[in-house]
Amino acid sequence: MHATDLKNLSYSGLVSLLSEMGEKPYRAKQLWKWMYQKHVKSFDEMTDLSTSLRNRLEKNCALINFKLVQKLISKDKSEKFLFELPDQNTIETVYMPSPDRITLCISTQVGCRMGCKFCLTTQQGLMRNLSAGEILNQVIEVQRRVDQKITNIVMMGMGEPLENLENVIQAIDILRSPDAFNLSQRKITVSTVGLVPAIEEFGKRTDVNLAISLNASTDLLRSQIIPINRKYPLQTLLDACRNYPLKPQRKITFEYVVFKDLNDSAEDIKNLGTMLKDIPCKINLIPFNEHKAGSFQRPLDQTVITMQDALKQNGINATIRYSRGRDILAACGQLASQSANLQ
Repeated sequence: MHATDLKNLSYSGLVSLLSEMGEKPYRAKQLWKWMYQKHVKSFDEMTDLSTSLRNRLEKNCALINFKLVQKLISKDKSEKFLFELPDQNTIETVYMPSPDRITLCISTQVGCRMGCKFCLTTQQGLMRNLSAGEILNQVIEVQRRVDQKITNIVMMGMGEPLENLENVIQAIDILRSPDAFNLSQRKITVSTVGLVPAIEEFGKRTDVNLAISLNASTDLLRSQIIPINRKYPLQTLLDACRNYPLKPQRKITFEYVVFKDLNDSAEDIKNLGTMLKDIPCKINLIPFNEHKAGSFQRPLDQTVITMQDALKQNGINATIRYSRGRDILAACGQLASQSANLQ
């Protein structure tokens, strides 16, 4: 029988486990502090627990730690971590420091099956979902290795987060708990390519930031580069966004990776303005980051600036997001586990 990884348990699940061991509920808060605030690697480090309890935890439970396989540092100070999981699968996590925030881009699956044509991750297919503990462990493992406190989490790494909805929701609840990571809902963003039923369920269960990977202004093009669009076309996706339960002053973010001579025309700008005008939103224009495994090209910087200006004139809040870690393949759409051998 496999030992229970405590990081895979919700707070109520941890309380129940401790109750079965004859322990009081307050022990759960102590354990969460050690795991999620102190980032300990073993039960022996939990010095305010009795030796007897630590021994029983050691016998019946586990604190899973990842093996760091590789770390690459970008000239822009971003860092990409390749972690090995207990089953020898690997995932990538990206640390992105900036003057006003310290962001960690985390993975939610080993690989991905969405098939987006410009993304390295999906070329290895989907190996499996990450557990809630494995999602959280990326934050813990990186925080152990960096000096600055992580302030923002984006689930934009390997995988489609909403295809792993239950584990993602549990991880979010722990990230937000004052007894764990104590992050505001405004500091957590989850990105999806557009799984409409899951978007609706996600909106009912959490109020963290939602980002939609849009990347095209017509169904014809979007279906070519994002195959899930054939099942949930733009009208269906945008209707889900219109009905999404946003709190006052909150907005949906539409991510729009810009490809040279593919989705950067005046007609695309016009379509975007029409499509998004009645949705509380902002759009991030992301110049594509070229890699050897794809045929797409990076647009001219002036083209992206022109798109931004035109969208603003149409009343759309548009920003340009230059991806971090381009020189270490840590940028948008470039993550791939070691087993994929795509880099």
